[in-house]
Amino acid sequence: MGDPEEANVSAPKDGPSDVTKILTAVEQGRARAEELLPLVYDELRQLAASKLAQERPGQTLQATALVHEAWIRLRGSEPRGWEGRRHFFGAAAEAMRRILVENARRKRRLKHGGELERVDIEEAELASPLPDEQMLALDDAPDSHR
Repeated sequence: MGDPEEANVSAPKDGPSDVTKILTAVEQGRARAEELLPLVYDELRQLAASKLAQERPGQTLQATALVHEAWIRLRGSEPRGWEGRRHFFGAAAEAMRRILVENARRKRRLKHGGELERVDIEEAELASPLPDEQMLALDDAPDSHR
């Protein structure tokens, strides 16, 4: 017996699936990729939900957004030359993985300063918002908070 996931993406034994037929038609120029989306949308959404379930809590990307971003990447320029249903869903899974990796890198980059440039404090020119006399007077004043 095979893996249960394999059974979900395999064509029926009596012939190619509708997805495979549309993929072939797209490759041959007899159909457009948009005809494929209604046939695969639910499965892509399940795949996206599965991928997101493996992510850390706090993930802001939704399954629907992941499907749409992956579809844009998959569609690219027609025809893609997918060799059937399994190949298509493998490409979709890979596209989703790459989107999640890029999203994680972007978040990490922003979390650690993004476009800000690190400057050594000793080399930085610090300008005081107060004139020197006021700064010295403030420093000499008794501090009731100490």
